[in-house]
Amino acid sequence: MHLDRFPRYPLTFGPTPVQPLRRLSEHCGGKVELWAKRDDCNSGLAFGGNKTRKLEYIVPDALAQGADTLVSIGGIQSNHTRQVAAVAAHLGLKAVLVQENWVNYSDAVYDRVGNIEMSRIMGADVRLDDAGFDIAIRPSWEQAMAEVRAAGGRPYPIPAGASEHPLGGLGYVGFAEEVRAQEAELGFRFDYVVVCSVTGSTQAGMIVGFAADGRADRVIGIDASAKPAQTRDQILRIARNTADLVGLGREITEADVVLDERFGGPEYGLPNSGTLDAIRASARLEAMMTDPVYEGKSMDAMIRMAKNGEFPAGSRVLYAHLGGVPAINAYSFLFRKG
Repeated sequence: MHLDRFPRYPLTFGPTPVQPLRRLSEHCGGKVELWAKRDDCNSGLAFGGNKTRKLEYIVPDALAQGADTLVSIGGIQSNHTRQVAAVAAHLGLKAVLVQENWVNYSDAVYDRVGNIEMSRIMGADVRLDDAGFDIAIRPSWEQAMAEVRAAGGRPYPIPAGASEHPLGGLGYVGFAEEVRAQEAELGFRFDYVVVCSVTGSTQAGMIVGFAADGRADRVIGIDASAKPAQTRDQILRIARNTADLVGLGREITEADVVLDERFGGPEYGLPNSGTLDAIRASARLEAMMTDPVYEGKSMDAMIRMAKNGEFPAGSRVLYAHLGGVPAINAYSFLFRKG
């Protein structure tokens, strides 16, 4: 593979730490070793997260085009738009963020705390829109870019989750290469990687990265979109594009895309009881915070799969913590008693 042929603008601290989750492993029966790779701690730019890793490969293109405004889109509590706002502030660019009503959740402060609060503090032009959840290209986003152009600006489009961007999968190809280097230091290989999927490019990049050593189907995607057919198609499409870009040398097939559909309900952004139990378990056993939209759902999946014996005894399972914890502030009513 040839990831190094693509320019990368450093936005992260460097390789993110890998840590054992000993108490959580014991809680799940002690038959498998649970570990976490802490991409939630990957940057000093407004808490970072998985999108910051992706943006390292997108920023050089924006700068090369002479853009002065990053234009992106997400839900009201989008981690992605918060990270775009952070990168724009870091680079001295403007940010226009379309925040659509992707989550059917009502809280008096939902649009004033957490991710969106930080985006506003960082100076982003935040635009609320009533449109509902969809991971496709959105009219509101295209309208925002047109308005920037009409005002004389030079917009650079960054789609939801950076996923539909042609370079959106590269960051998590790099994640796999980073894991391989850490495995060499640890003296073992992880048997499975558990990762949350919604817009698809995080898992897609991992699939390509781990395909290089035959582990593409050991990347266990956990759907949190509650529209898994759309997410699955997008993962496959992005993975195939990314594989071509880096010269993987083999085609990505449907069998390479493993997406577990059991944990994403009732719909995007709404936690189920298992989500909330997993958030509390991870917090109380490891002080590792997760959120109701993404990481709570993939944590629920890993815990239940471990307890149910779905990982063979002795397996080492790596939980990819993608960040997103700031969104938990918007769900404070659910946690009013802890």
